Amino acid sequence: MEKIRPIDIAKKLNISTSTLRSYEERGIVPKPERSSTGYRIFTEEHLAYFECIIALSPGFGMDITSAVLKKLQRKELDAALWIINKAQVANYEDKIIIEQVNNYLENLTHENSMTTGEVSLQTNIPPSTLRYWEKEGFITSKRGELNNYRQFDTFQLIKILLMKITQNAFYSYEVIQIKKKIKELNQNDLEDVRKVIHDIQKHIDKRNQKQLKGLFYLYKLSTILNLYRI
Repeated sequence: MEKIRPIDIAKKLNISTSTLRSYEERGIVPKPERSSTGYRIFTEEHLAYFECIIALSPGFGMDITSAVLKKLQRKELDAALWIINKAQVANYEDKIIIEQVNNYLENLTHENSMTTGEVSLQTNIPPSTLRYWEKEGFITSKRGELNNYRQFDTFQLIKILLMKITQNAFYSYEVIQIKKKIKELNQNDLEDVRKVIHDIQKHIDKRNQKQLKGLFYLYKLSTILNLYRI
């Protein structure tokens, strides 16, 4: 198999050699052989691993990418694919949430009040998370007149569902900005609300397309490793 210098892989992928070393240290590429002088010697297989990291991580995040490539090193293709499948399901669930949000927005004038427990059951978000979001200013509640329980109206439910989408997203500057926009949403500015919802939809669509590119390189690596034989 052809030997490839680290600098050549770094140039091809437009990354630094230190980044290559960091991937190796994380155990997400096979250990390369060393020359008599101690230099790393990479192969076409290593290149395919690095290409897969660069392609997978924008759509799936580094944690999922790392888990998938470690499975491939153990020749566990099916286990790797189920990790990918779970991430894609989460992205689809975000799409469904956006549809729910748009429906709530159309009926925003209808009075609705839900307790923390009711919101938790409907959204599958733990009460502790709701309390944390309120503490951080992402959502607000009113206290019930009779029992002093927290009460959330439909607009707050919209913000809660939008925050839930950020939970499925991996950490990035874009997600930080989305959370900031959600925090600043005002019920009296519905055009801004619609714009934020549109931006989140675009983020989900973009992530979906990035995942497609990642899957192409995952398929390529799997064939090089002789794991995909159908």
